[in-house]
Amino acid sequence: MSLNLLRTEILMYKRRVFYVCAAMLFAAPALQAQPVDTQPGQLGAEPTSRPRIGLVLGGGGARGAAHIGVLKELERLRIPVDAIAGTSMGAIVGGLYATGVNADELEQLVSSLDWTAALSDKPAREDLSFRRKQDDRQFPINFELGIRGSELLLPKGVIQGQKLDLLLRELTLHASHINDFDDLPIPFRAIASDIVAGEAVIIGDGDLTKAIRASMSVPGVFAPARVNGKLLVDGGLIGNLPVDVMQGMGVDVIIAVDVEFPLYDSDELGSVLTISEQMLTILIRKETLRQIDRLTAEDVLIRPELGIYASTNFSDIVDTIGPGAQAVVEQSDKLGELSMSETNWKDHVARRKLRENDNENLAFVRVVHDGKLAPEVLESRLSVAVGDEIDATQLAKNANRLYGLQLYEHVDYSLVDEDGLTGVEYRAVAKSWGPNFLQFGISLEDDFDGSTAFNLSARMTRGGLNRLGAEWRTDLQLGTDPAILTEFYQPLSFDSRVFIAPRLELRQSNLKAFDASSTVARYRITDSQLSLDFGRELGTVGEFRVGAYRGGGNVRLKVGDPVLPNIDFETGGAFASLRFDSVDNAHFPRKGLLTDIRWNLSRPSMGADNKFDTIEADFSQTWSRGKSSLQLGLSYATTLDANTTIQDYFPMGGFLRLSGLERGAISGPHAALTKLVYYRRVSNTTGGLFETPVYLGFSAEAGNAWQTRDEISFDTMIINGSVFVGVDSYFGPVYLAAGFAEHGYSNFYLFIGAPPR
Repeated sequence: MSLNLLRTEILMYKRRVFYVCAAMLFAAPALQAQPVDTQPGQLGAEPTSRPRIGLVLGGGGARGAAHIGVLKELERLRIPVDAIAGTSMGAIVGGLYATGVNADELEQLVSSLDWTAALSDKPAREDLSFRRKQDDRQFPINFELGIRGSELLLPKGVIQGQKLDLLLRELTLHASHINDFDDLPIPFRAIASDIVAGEAVIIGDGDLTKAIRASMSVPGVFAPARVNGKLLVDGGLIGNLPVDVMQGMGVDVIIAVDVEFPLYDSDELGSVLTISEQMLTILIRKETLRQIDRLTAEDVLIRPELGIYASTNFSDIVDTIGPGAQAVVEQSDKLGELSMSETNWKDHVARRKLRENDNENLAFVRVVHDGKLAPEVLESRLSVAVGDEIDATQLAKNANRLYGLQLYEHVDYSLVDEDGLTGVEYRAVAKSWGPNFLQFGISLEDDFDGSTAFNLSARMTRGGLNRLGAEWRTDLQLGTDPAILTEFYQPLSFDSRVFIAPRLELRQSNLKAFDASSTVARYRITDSQLSLDFGRELGTVGEFRVGAYRGGGNVRLKVGDPVLPNIDFETGGAFASLRFDSVDNAHFPRKGLLTDIRWNLSRPSMGADNKFDTIEADFSQTWSRGKSSLQLGLSYATTLDANTTIQDYFPMGGFLRLSGLERGAISGPHAALTKLVYYRRVSNTTGGLFETPVYLGFSAEAGNAWQTRDEISFDTMIINGSVFVGVDSYFGPVYLAAGFAEHGYSNFYLFIGAPPR
């Protein structure tokens, strides 16, 4: 596929996602539904002469939290609910309420939940394997493209729903032993759409978590959910306000809650975006109005006054609860006729308490997946074991550890009853857009004084090549510093701890020679290296490697006095490295330790021109309080036998590496740096679901590069500092910074991508 064709495919994909998002997040059906038959079910455990009340909760994204306000006021009025049918957000609220969760508990849930995290797929870094942490740091663009043969593949949704699924699983775990939704404290139906057949699907049995998840799978945003062999998406496509479903459940009175987005007024239609939204709203409103027409004089329609509150505004979601309650108050005269006596209400509430599964310990633990890996590889990642208590938090944490391998588009779990025993079954579904995956990175560095570096990079990873989990990854970088690297990573045990990794690397880079603050020469360094590495993973936080290498290259003068020499060199030797990464964010961490230590032995007996040993060590620790973070960084590099040449020197200068000096302004066989960096999160560039954190910060730095070890002292350290604005963007970190050094030196920087550390 050509680059232009790829761009076209991605653009068309983004446009499709936009239009579907607009349609669904503004809450509604785009297709006219036909009446559907439902299973009547048992709608109560006790006979009663009062009218049976059904609650219909419509979809509407974040606007759907108004349903909680409706439930709070219904509880205050002592109005019972005997059946619930819900779509999308209505299915979430209604499904949880049907299991016995009361309105106050629902309000506490939505007000305390980190919606931005829940509605994303990016796993917590602590759950990533160490190799995936490397990907996260080096290729921060949150977009993955699949390759199968000559075909480029996109995921089935922008969000696969991993975190949301586990959240729903935890919230419904107390009802996991119930298969028939009529056996819930309140009989429940979730409405979904069969994306293949174009028909409504009314889910009244099976896995409650999957039913809710299917009902809110906005096409193009969330990946479809597969339930009973059907590929299901958001029920709002066909039944956003399922009055007909509730009528099929045998109730006497229906309370229907409509939270769809309203039509814009004429003075609000001032752009192509709002006009497009209006067109979609008109199309999707038609079926809802048809459902409302099915209501009788005994039924009640509730429409909370939400104005143009956005369906994606999850950051202010609790603001919708009050209007939901107020809408019920405005109809309290009619609803009051349905109120129970205080005594009967207490009995009704008591009957809503769900009897939970009596089994408290796991009788078995197993993993089911559709990849090449041996089950032992996945089981080695689990910490939960037979005999452990059933703890939703721990069960979800283990699912996330499997998901952290980044081989699967979805990892879920469920409690399974077999022969009177309860165990947990983890299910991992391989990425449908594999088996090869492309990740991308971009870096731009400009000092506003004529020095610019720009690189585009891509990493192709082929994972899960055999039962032990081998993977082959290849990096390609184009721009100022072109490079290609390929590595075959082969674990030697089921627990993936010990591995062997042959590697080939070719790089080009620029090196400047300075006199005081002026550049006197610019060299182009070309280096190639073949190595064989052996190592051991240290859990998910680190890696130890040793290896032998052989290579060569040259240093060519590009700018400067022609009498300056060109250099050809041969390299060979051995190395040992230790890396540790426990930070919670690759670029703006709030906590954690980052360490990289490398010992290199250059030996003529192994093909090198010179004999020398070098030791490099980088360390940073981050602490946070509130919105503020403080990072301490220490770096030290030394040559034990100073028989090195220019290509082996350690450069200093640049943002956060003596910020007042130009990048690479000083270099030598010995270098050291200490820095203290403070940054504070000040705002988001956009609110709600798609947030982009913005930071203000400053640094204090001291360091230098020396030609001999005798020169190293505190007196020869150069004091530097910087102030900066940082944005944790979709393309990686973005910095706008000013650096200052003693003696009046200064520099200004624009960075896109991670700055050198």
